[in-house]
Amino acid sequence: MESYEIRVMPMRECNRDVSREVAAVFVDGYEKDLAFLSNNRGKLIEAFQKMICPEVFYFATLEGEVVGILACSNNQNRALTIDKTILRDSFGYVKGSMAYHFMKDEFNKKLSYQDDTGYIECVATTVKARGKGVSTALMSYVLENEGYHRYILEVVDTNEVAHRLYKKFGFTEFERKKESFSKMKGFKHSIYMELYVANKN
Repeated sequence: MESYEIRVMPMRECNRDVSREVAAVFVDGYEKDLAFLSNNRGKLIEAFQKMICPEVFYFATLEGEVVGILACSNNQNRALTIDKTILRDSFGYVKGSMAYHFMKDEFNKKLSYQDDTGYIECVATTVKARGKGVSTALMSYVLENEGYHRYILEVVDTNEVAHRLYKKFGFTEFERKKESFSKMKGFKHSIYMELYVANKN
């Protein structure tokens, strides 16, 4: 099996601004979800670049190119801060307002978890990097280097690849929520999974 040299780094420790590259992976990874906003990739990247929280993002590089992202959020910081003004300026008043309405609860709500809990979100890779172990490298790095006792994540029932990956790391399902507008969204349930990690000290 071919091995690839994947490097993972916290965005906050990078000595150059990678926010545009991180936003590009986010836009490519969530292309279907963002299609209602715009088909203009550049415009989407520009908007989401301004809403990324570097404190909680990790990125993976392959041959020097940013090819994967993962956010490990907490009760202080979420992966994105959804800004109504940015969305309206980027996509027009109507679409921007709609996007804000749909996304604000997803990202602007403070997590109600304890200080010892990390929330894994916004896991994405570029198309050409898929199947090369990028998500595995990101997850391994975060679980080894973040000091949380408990990790939580959410995965949709149709995303079998991600579901398998999380199970491989020892995540177990603790809740399943039926999705409203499931036909429109393309999945029936959101699956919540958790992992407890022994303290390293």
